[in-house]
Amino acid sequence: MTPDELADRLDRAATQVGPAIQRAVRHTGELGRARIRGNASGRPGPNVITGAYRNSWETTTHRLSHGAMCTIGTNAPQGRRLEFGFVGPDSLGRVYNQPPFPHVGPAIPYIGATLMMEMRFALAEVLA
Repeated sequence: MTPDELADRLDRAATQVGPAIQRAVRHTGELGRARIRGNASGRPGPNVITGAYRNSWETTTHRLSHGAMCTIGTNAPQGRRLEFGFVGPDSLGRVYNQPPFPHVGPAIPYIGATLMMEMRFALAEVLA
């Protein structure tokens, strides 16, 4: 490969890297949300009664100039208490001794490993 051919290849890759990373981050976010929902489907995570909490988990992906950012979260008020537990009185004076039922924390290593794998795939796609 000549230097000019390499320069052309890198120029093509530069225009493709942002969209490839965006797809990889979006896919990782969806897989991470699925893992969290799975972990929130019974012990050691929280038990499922209606499924409303599990279904409250959402992903939001934002494009950046040469990449992306994804947020996985829930607006459900019980989210923090389920993940970390709660001991003591609440704002209404009721006293709780609720143990934690972690479901997000156990998903973090999987999400990190998946993101690394997806980035490798994105770079291989761009440089192919």
